[in-house]
Amino acid sequence: MARITGIGGVFLKTKSDPKELAAWYQKHLGMPLEQWGGAILRWPNDPAEDKGVTVWNLHGKDSDWFSPSTSSFMINYRVDNLNEMIRQLKADGIEISKGPEIDEQGKFAWIIDPDGNKVELWEPTKKWDEKNKSL
Repeated sequence: MARITGIGGVFLKTKSDPKELAAWYQKHLGMPLEQWGGAILRWPNDPAEDKGVTVWNLHGKDSDWFSPSTSSFMINYRVDNLNEMIRQLKADGIEISKGPEIDEQGKFAWIIDPDGNKVELWEPTKKWDEKNKSL
């Protein structure tokens, strides 16, 4: 059975300027921001090759990244086998709203939870080579 193995990212839609809010998190909570504006929080006990990183990033108030959800956030869950997860979800009558898609970061698919929140599912790339470029 496929399962969630951790949180791959937390994405928040801001009501103000994303750079200002990111600076507030950095100043007051010690969020270690990267040059691109978000943070990469590493989890050394995760057995994945990437050591279980979690991406943290802010999106502007006009962002449509969370659509069709009207929520101000989206959680990215790491999964160990996206194809199996999709099969399980479909068997349970859950619609895949987008995906699966693949890029150098891994395989992705999106669903909407019962509250209308967009949920991103991510199987991280083990190693980006020719055999991982297909679903």
